Amino acid sequence: MPMREDCKFFQSRTYRSGDVARFCALDLAPEAPWRCPADCPRYEKRIGDAGFSRGTLIEPPLGPEPDLPVGVGELLDSAEDIINAAGPEIIAEQRRREQEEEARSEAWWRKLRRSSRWRR
Repeated sequence: MPMREDCKFFQSRTYRSGDVARFCALDLAPEAPWRCPADCPRYEKRIGDAGFSRGTLIEPPLGPEPDLPVGVGELLDSAEDIINAAGPEIIAEQRRREQEEEARSEAWWRKLRRSSRWRR
């Protein structure tokens, strides 16, 4: 089944180069941007466009599906798994850095307060 552009969860982005990325916001279309699963359990018809008229900026039609070697989907899935596994570690590192920065900032403020008490 081709990508269901009338689905509530269908999204697209057009870049300056003219490339268009089409995808499922719920990541349920493993063969995006060319195909949605035929029996997608989360398909909902988009009703948000009901009162709008479309202008000249309509998205270009979907290009032909390329001939990809067998195993590309699995390779992309494994790459996504690696990135998703690294996410919590990156977030923890960022929080640790923020806490260290806050502690340094707080220590500086305390020193300033202490030194101003003696000046009075």
